Amino acid sequence: MAAMPMPTPRSLLLLLLLATPFLLLPLAASASVPTSNPDIDLEYLIKNAGLDDAPSDDPEDWLDDGAPASPGDDLGADYDEEDLFGDDDGPEESSQGPSAADEAHVLLLTGGNFTSVLAARRHVMVEFYAPWCGHCRALAPHYAAAAAHLAADGVDVALAKVDATEEHDLAQAHGVQGYPTLLFFIDGVPRDYSGERTKDAIVAWIGKKLGPAVQNLTAVDEAEKVVTGDDVAVLAFLNHLSGAHSDELAAASRLEDTISFYQTTSPDVAKLFHIDPEAKRPSVVLLKKEEEKLTVFDGEFRASAIAEFVSANKIPLITTLTQETAPAIFDNPIKKQILLFAVAKESAKFLPIIKETAKSFKGKLLFVFVERDNEEVGEPVANYFGITGQETTVLAYTGNEDAKKFFFTGEISLDSIKEFAHDFLEDKLTPSYKSDPVPESNDEDVKVVVGKSLDQIVLDESKDVLLEVYAPWCGHCQSLEPIYNKLAKYLRGIDSLVIAKMDGTNNEHPRAKPDGFPTILFYPAGKKSFEPITFEGDRTVVEMYKFLKKHAAIPFKLKRPDSSAARTDSADGPGSTTDSEKSSGSNPKDEL
Repeated sequence: MAAMPMPTPRSLLLLLLLATPFLLLPLAASASVPTSNPDIDLEYLIKNAGLDDAPSDDPEDWLDDGAPASPGDDLGADYDEEDLFGDDDGPEESSQGPSAADEAHVLLLTGGNFTSVLAARRHVMVEFYAPWCGHCRALAPHYAAAAAHLAADGVDVALAKVDATEEHDLAQAHGVQGYPTLLFFIDGVPRDYSGERTKDAIVAWIGKKLGPAVQNLTAVDEAEKVVTGDDVAVLAFLNHLSGAHSDELAAASRLEDTISFYQTTSPDVAKLFHIDPEAKRPSVVLLKKEEEKLTVFDGEFRASAIAEFVSANKIPLITTLTQETAPAIFDNPIKKQILLFAVAKESAKFLPIIKETAKSFKGKLLFVFVERDNEEVGEPVANYFGITGQETTVLAYTGNEDAKKFFFTGEISLDSIKEFAHDFLEDKLTPSYKSDPVPESNDEDVKVVVGKSLDQIVLDESKDVLLEVYAPWCGHCQSLEPIYNKLAKYLRGIDSLVIAKMDGTNNEHPRAKPDGFPTILFYPAGKKSFEPITFEGDRTVVEMYKFLKKHAAIPFKLKRPDSSAARTDSADGPGSTTDSEKSSGSNPKDEL
């Protein structure tokens, strides 16, 4: 959510000065004076809001406040690799990267040579990075190794990098919004890199782009290199290396960027891939370097069916979440996940159960292991899901679409986890949401809402409710707080209207999803089944009041100070005080 423009103190002062001649008239006189603005409450609010109603100018980025970025903070509670692995939105201490020799085959691009390099080389992969970015530092040795490998093989491609913190114009011109961003240019035209951030994945992905869709394996020694070298490979055992079946295989290959496809007519090569030389052709197998080494395709020999088979089976039965494997998890077309959280010494008890369960849900669910005592991964991911302590936990997660999570309860066994996974697919589970404890007292002008109390307070059909979803560390939220409190103070005593706030880092609810912090949502009375209305105006008392007047289902008026006090104040002049005010030490206007 982009930061909204704020009125400057100067502009608000001008507004106040223009309004002053009318607002200083005695109430009895002003009642008889025609006015172009019939909302006397608004005039009163403008007069009394004060210059502190306008916060100072803020940076453009809502979350760049020097505070730690928590998962989901500026992503509508979405869960992705950038959220879970720390703060990539600001500098951090640099660690020792690869040496100059490591990056001998990586070109350094700037605004001065970018265009000429792309003009001279038909195929160029470019990494836009930031020196302080942890993800970039993790990628660096893999990227350098991929460049060296491709250069040694004589592949017609250059790997290059751009320091986006120095080359702002280049980064902006290519739509860079996070680090690292990898783009692959063919004849100067870019496309996103969609593979894992590992040397083998980069090499395989580029090979698919530059080489034939399907490679022929005719010799056993060539086949042995594939079996020992490729993490995942697909082989078709055909009668001919061209024709309808080969064309279908090539079409399937183009649907899979990260997997190499091979074909052979040799029984000896087929045997290396664990295919019976006497098997009926065409046959297709997928070979992996893991416990489940071989998967046999048994569907109709069509491109779409083969691609679907590969997509469902190319990933491990269970993927351990790391910075390297994160892209394969978050970019996977399978969005629904089952996650196992366990400390390293306990994982051996539960991983076999999860792996065996995964065999029944290939292509339907993604199974992920999170090592709970891994500080780099386990801690931030556990925090995102609201998991505390080291106890082994299994949960289901719907992915980025609606970010619902469902905690497994009971004893972890093969039957119970299979039933849990099945119920998850069938939408039979009840989602779980984070919540602070319900406060014992809630008597302030701004009501405190937590996940557990949102239904009772915000979704009360008899009330119009304005809800701010904030983060305690957010600088914009801190600037808004006195303004929001002042608004609530003006509107106190209006029974039909509730001004409320909720800490969005500790509380969740499906009807209050923040789009950055702060997010201000309005829930009209009698319409709680509809989506709330998002306030997107200037965050001032006057603008929020006008918003409420426009959208409130139940009309309301401000509860003003009593008229006698107001008349005395007007008669004595703008700077005078009454005896009662002197005795109390305050002015009724100041109290508002």
